[in-house]
Amino acid sequence: MQTEDYRYLYALEQDFWWFAGMREITSVLLDPVCPPRQSRLILDAGCGTGGMLAWLKRYAGEGKVVGIDLAHMALNFCRERDHKYLGQASVTHLPFADSVFDLLTSFDVLVQLPGKSSDERALREMLRVLRPGGIAFVRAAAYDWMYSDHDKALGTQRRYSLDVLVDKMERAGFKILRATYANTLLLPVAVLRRLVLKRIGLAGSGSDVKPLSSHLRWLNRALTGVLRSEAWWLKHPQLNLRAGLSLVCVAEKPHG
Repeated sequence: MQTEDYRYLYALEQDFWWFAGMREITSVLLDPVCPPRQSRLILDAGCGTGGMLAWLKRYAGEGKVVGIDLAHMALNFCRERDHKYLGQASVTHLPFADSVFDLLTSFDVLVQLPGKSSDERALREMLRVLRPGGIAFVRAAAYDWMYSDHDKALGTQRRYSLDVLVDKMERAGFKILRATYANTLLLPVAVLRRLVLKRIGLAGSGSDVKPLSSHLRWLNRALTGVLRSEAWWLKHPQLNLRAGLSLVCVAEKPHG
């Protein structure tokens, strides 16, 4: 990621439709297995500019939320948000003892890791630092065929199908509690924008994580509403979406 991408991320994480809507989806998937306001030690593995660290405090109670990221620039933005429990490290080599954390989150981090088996190493590390019975929430970008200049701008190395991510997590040792796609309704729009309009020069270039132009700001509320509607559907524990721009696995570290 370039300096400009980190600045956009820092500026947009609070209110931009994608982040606001995905937080709604995160909460409905995580709340049933990790009720808020209980004391926990939480690790956001690949915390970026820190937008999720404050939000995750709802699950920490009297505990702490720790963030690690390999990018020094990202951690500087975290400090601007007054986050204190930070470390510079890779998710493939987490600098923590075994069985420490109650909850571990990974928001679109596995897709960024260079190297053929780096995501598998990261998953083994996540399992290692979780206590038995601890919960992992892993989100990733979906579909190799959706790779576009948005991914090039963000340094995306891979995308997943849900079956592939579930298989990798199970082979690492996790017990999958729930697996679903997300951002389903907007998938056709993203296909049109990224794979057609951008390629013929009608939709700009680079990352889509940019401020909306002044005449399109009304879209922010509308698009947030789309993701909130998906969150409402996902409140039903038996309803898992079969397609989408993102995919989510909620998993547990087994006892014994």
